[in-house]
Amino acid sequence: MFSKSCEYGIRAMIHIAQQQETTGRVSLKDIAREIDSPEAFTGKILQTLTREGLLNSLKGPTGGFELAREAGKINLAEIVLAVDGDNLFNGCALGLSTCDSEKPCPAHEKFAIVRDELTLMLRTSILDEMAMGLKNGVSFLTR
Repeated sequence: MFSKSCEYGIRAMIHIAQQQETTGRVSLKDIAREIDSPEAFTGKILQTLTREGLLNSLKGPTGGFELAREAGKINLAEIVLAVDGDNLFNGCALGLSTCDSEKPCPAHEKFAIVRDELTLMLRTSILDEMAMGLKNGVSFLTR
């Protein structure tokens, strides 16, 4: 459903939100280790999230990544948009360049229902809620 970059981006943002409360900035090395992602790949994803205004990045010995806004004001839809664009929210289930109610693909009607529910879930899933699940031990970022 999500690209691998998007999966890692969501996991990284949740980890940063959880860690930021106690440690402040989080290093690339720590993020990559905790979300079980290659460090170079994680770095590129974090650069994208920084460029899109979801993270702040500081270099140097006390540097690292931190959320650009409060975790309670960032939803998962913003992360998906930053990393994967809006195709999940607007795209065709079969990948057609033009697919709408006027000229639908065979899966259009059924996929529209799923897409709308997924969009609602992503827009109402707030980063601090996800981080709280980690903190409380009811959810995990790695297997």
